[in-house]
Amino acid sequence: MKTTIHKAESRGFANHGWLQANHSFSFANYYNPEKLHFGALRVLNDDVIAPKMGFGTHPHDNMEIITIPLGGELKHRDSMHNEWQSVLPGEVQIMSAGKGIQHSEINGSINQHLSLFQIWIIPNKQNVDSRYDQKTFLEENRKNKLQTLVTSIDENHEGSLKIHQDAILSRIDLDKNQVFKYQLKSKKHGVYVMIIHGNVAINDNTLKTRDAIGVSQTKDFTIKTLNNSQLLFIEVPMLEL
Repeated sequence: MKTTIHKAESRGFANHGWLQANHSFSFANYYNPEKLHFGALRVLNDDVIAPKMGFGTHPHDNMEIITIPLGGELKHRDSMHNEWQSVLPGEVQIMSAGKGIQHSEINGSINQHLSLFQIWIIPNKQNVDSRYDQKTFLEENRKNKLQTLVTSIDENHEGSLKIHQDAILSRIDLDKNQVFKYQLKSKKHGVYVMIIHGNVAINDNTLKTRDAIGVSQTKDFTIKTLNNSQLLFIEVPMLEL
């Protein structure tokens, strides 16, 4: 088993006043040659956006973009939709940029900060038709069990959002002193585990809130919780870029 530890404090950080951004991988003005990607996972940004602020209209192409609000209200508008659409905690949003799309993202609240994860995954198909979708995932359905959020558009997995990559995104909320075994889809896959909140032990590594570990070259691994913990799993093919 191969592991790569990314401690929370080792992430790239940018303070734009209205935006506090933590970058797990090289992004914008943050560049670290040892943190370019994890397989097909290219970006994992942990953002806090001030009330009424956000990202103006900007383009994307040939990227699978997943947004997971953690607190507050995200409002999204793109070149496929004229109206602003709200995305709330408990929901997940996906956007296949494909041939090209323009979109805007803002904090929909006038007095509450918005916190979210934004994830970019390199697609396995180029120049596809752009797609948008969002879905609610109930907290109760990930209590001490794995909740699948996103899977490949080529797989018949009911209940998940779909992207153009052989990837699996999932969450779990584990009580203290639980032992959970994560099984990877194949040995060609790796999984990037973000500790959303809590304290866990993985392969004799103790990880706390916003620490992360990349695990590959194994069929499974075990997680032990040291207190109540919330985890995000991003399983992707281990592409060499």
